[in-house]
Amino acid sequence: MNRVKNFNAGPAALPLPALERARLEFLDFAGSGMSVMEHSHRGKEYEACHDEAIALMKELLGVPDTHEVLFVQGGASQLFAQIPMNLVQKGGSADYVVTGAWSEKAVSEAKLATAMLGGSVRVACSTGTGDGKEKSYVRAPAPGEVKAADGAAYLHLTSNETIHGVQFDVSAARAFPATSAPLIADMSSDFLWKKVDVSKFGLLYAGAQKNIGPSGVVVMVMAKALIEQGRKDIPKIFQFRTPAENKSLYNTPPTFGIYMIRNVLSWLKGLGGLPAMEARNRKKAGVLYGAIDGNPGYFKCPVEKQSRSVMNVVFRLPTEADEERFVKEAKGKGMVGLKGHRSVGGIRVSAYNAVEPGWIDELAAFMGEFAKKG
Repeated sequence: MNRVKNFNAGPAALPLPALERARLEFLDFAGSGMSVMEHSHRGKEYEACHDEAIALMKELLGVPDTHEVLFVQGGASQLFAQIPMNLVQKGGSADYVVTGAWSEKAVSEAKLATAMLGGSVRVACSTGTGDGKEKSYVRAPAPGEVKAADGAAYLHLTSNETIHGVQFDVSAARAFPATSAPLIADMSSDFLWKKVDVSKFGLLYAGAQKNIGPSGVVVMVMAKALIEQGRKDIPKIFQFRTPAENKSLYNTPPTFGIYMIRNVLSWLKGLGGLPAMEARNRKKAGVLYGAIDGNPGYFKCPVEKQSRSVMNVVFRLPTEADEERFVKEAKGKGMVGLKGHRSVGGIRVSAYNAVEPGWIDELAAFMGEFAKKG
């Protein structure tokens, strides 16, 4: 079988060893005579896998005892509404940092959710310029630009904007903001790309399908104190304390997705954990941005250098026709998923953890050849 070089933004590439492990165990998981997809989530075989996934997450990320690791459903988009439903009390407010399309969506959903429950939302900082569909995002804010309001329930940000290619904490000048309010980060597209200090966050959450597994699972790493502060006047299934009190087994979880996350985390640990993964990812990004900056007359990255995403590298060519030809010729060489998001156009290279350095080297060589041909 010829496997392509997958640069899709999500669902995205998974590590080959994690997939091969799944293939070996697909029909007979843990010697049980059935697939993991057929197992009861209450059975000892699945529970062992579930517990291992949680343990690996805690180990790799260095999760302190003050925080819980939870697996939930609904995607990060559901959490856009669920977070304010849980954490904004009647008459209260939450602050948001807007750096691209996904943080815009988070604000929009939070406004609807808080309006229903008697709260409100405030944009503490936005780096967008222009209006409506023409709005452009090219940077993360400097830490001093973000000022949370006194008494805010939390400060929410999107650590990596998949569409616009803007990322927090790539450089010291664009580090995560310090805030007295609990810091909440949607890390869907850069979760586990490197180590972060979990203790500085009230909540980290990530849809698995971009960087750590298949679609259908959201990973949450949440402070126990923040879970306990959550409202009790919303349906139990939407309260964060419900999965926390039931080890993410209150109802049937996405068992196969969690199983695959276990496989990916095991692979990641085998590579040397998050310090090794950060070195690998920064090297890949260096090769890609080197190819862009090395051909300034042909490729242009709109994002300021201090905020350039390590996970989603975006750039433009001289014309849309050139971009269409680039995508077509790259596909002919086995490289797929390079077309930019429909809202911004251009080219987007999603270089997530599972994307092999050799794929990036091959793409960069192709970029150099393409620019020379013009």
